[in-house]
Amino acid sequence: MRLLVRVVERQSFSAAASDLGLPRSSATTAIKRLEERLGVRLLQRTTRQVTPTLEGEVYYRRCKAILAEIEDAEAALAGGEVRGLLRIDVHGPMARTFLLPGLPAFLERHPGLTLHIGEGDRFVDIVREGYDCVIRAGETADSDMIVRRLGLAHEGTFASPAYLARRGAPRTLDDLQGHEMIGFASSRTGQVLPLEFTVGAELRTLTLPARITVTSSDTYAALARLGFGLIQAPRYHYARDVAAGTLAEVLPDHPPSPTPISVLYPKSRQLSPRVRVFIDWLVETVAPRL
Repeated sequence: MRLLVRVVERQSFSAAASDLGLPRSSATTAIKRLEERLGVRLLQRTTRQVTPTLEGEVYYRRCKAILAEIEDAEAALAGGEVRGLLRIDVHGPMARTFLLPGLPAFLERHPGLTLHIGEGDRFVDIVREGYDCVIRAGETADSDMIVRRLGLAHEGTFASPAYLARRGAPRTLDDLQGHEMIGFASSRTGQVLPLEFTVGAELRTLTLPARITVTSSDTYAALARLGFGLIQAPRYHYARDVAAGTLAEVLPDHPPSPTPISVLYPKSRQLSPRVRVFIDWLVETVAPRL
């Protein structure tokens, strides 16, 4: 059942076998025997992907519920201890700022857990790529996901001292005339995100000329330190830069709108004990620090 669930979610025998530590040939044989025992075909195989048949989809959903019940039962017998591999995806700076410092205590509390942490700015297909949950910044409109809001990250506008010495430090929005920004392209739309500034109760957007556009937050930060223009990001991301003097905050009285930080997991997936304790830990330790 675990293998079938993983194959359906990963749409690949190889990926599912790798997740479970099995040879691909063993995974193929196991599913074939399962189909023979049930007397139905559960999966459609093509050269590109594996998808469930109608019967396979029904069986997959029942398996998910059964496996979640088994995890609950085993956790109860083990005195509430949760076990297994927890696969999460989180933006790198967020992981290093909020997750990693508290991980030793979390894993000491749950010694039966192992963790796989994926990092990236791109949109992740949770089910297809085999993640249990993801932590994301920004508004989320995915109807297939349950969204648990952790809090709001306050944002700022930043530039290097060398850039500000060359172009002048803006004190009003009108002073931004003649300035440049480093473009950041949305992983969802591919469009460059405009700069945002709060003026009283109003939010104004402004797109400045950008000689360089990026899709990586690490490159975004590196270019800002090198003096290529203005950037906007959560303040926690650049707190060390500001303290070290490699970046300075610009127009602090007109910050961008705060960014929601949320944890997402699929509606179709019954929440397993390992995911439940992880989300509870996020609410307990991460949310108060945003």
